[in-house]
Amino acid sequence: MTNWRLLLEYDGTDFEGWQLQPGARTVQGALEDAFAQILGRRVVVYGAGRTDAGVHAEGQVANARAESGLEAAVLQRALNATLPRDIAVRALDAVSEDFDARRDARAKLYRYRVWNGAVRSPLRERWSHPLPAPLDLDAMRSAAAPLLGTHDFAGFRAAGGAGRTSVRTLSRLDLEGAGGGELRFEVEGNAFLRHMVRNLVGTLLEVGRGRRPAGWPSEVLAARDRRLGGPTAPARGLTLIRVDY
Repeated sequence: MTNWRLLLEYDGTDFEGWQLQPGARTVQGALEDAFAQILGRRVVVYGAGRTDAGVHAEGQVANARAESGLEAAVLQRALNATLPRDIAVRALDAVSEDFDARRDARAKLYRYRVWNGAVRSPLRERWSHPLPAPLDLDAMRSAAAPLLGTHDFAGFRAAGGAGRTSVRTLSRLDLEGAGGGELRFEVEGNAFLRHMVRNLVGTLLEVGRGRRPAGWPSEVLAARDRRLGGPTAPARGLTLIRVDY
């Protein structure tokens, strides 16, 4: 039995997220279907993160244990020939039996794109959040700085989200680009709560639009109450860029 590590890229627009769901088109389901077509039997594919419906990936990592009899390069080509056009296996290699894409992950980098142009951009439509309103980038950067470090991010988790702890370490929360063009939030941390990145971005955009003061996100963080935070930014602007091990 070989434990295969897959580096994946996908456009999440037409998927109901990563996780297998009955009757729904999911990334995990498409990968498992492709393995079944090639090997003649089901193989479970485990992802480093369960991206939500509409969220994309440039560097998602997964692993799957399967006896294929195929070399890595041959299996990679077979998968890419079988998978739908909105998923690609960018790299595939055999790893140790105990490698687990989710449990062994040490950090993840997400990028959230905002198109701040006055005119809509058809080429960015599927991968950016269009927001033509004037934004105060300096205020957003000032609001983001206190969120770095290790905190209880309960105020930025999905409403009703469960888990043993909502404490996470945020090592990067940068805003790049210029007003009137493409803006990029670079968000890196050891792990993320469900909707955490999109809630952080949605809250910072409220500051950028002048609807809230720069100190407000810190108040949301301290209160640990999701009801006090900003709206959840749309899924289509979010891409998982990298997973570190």
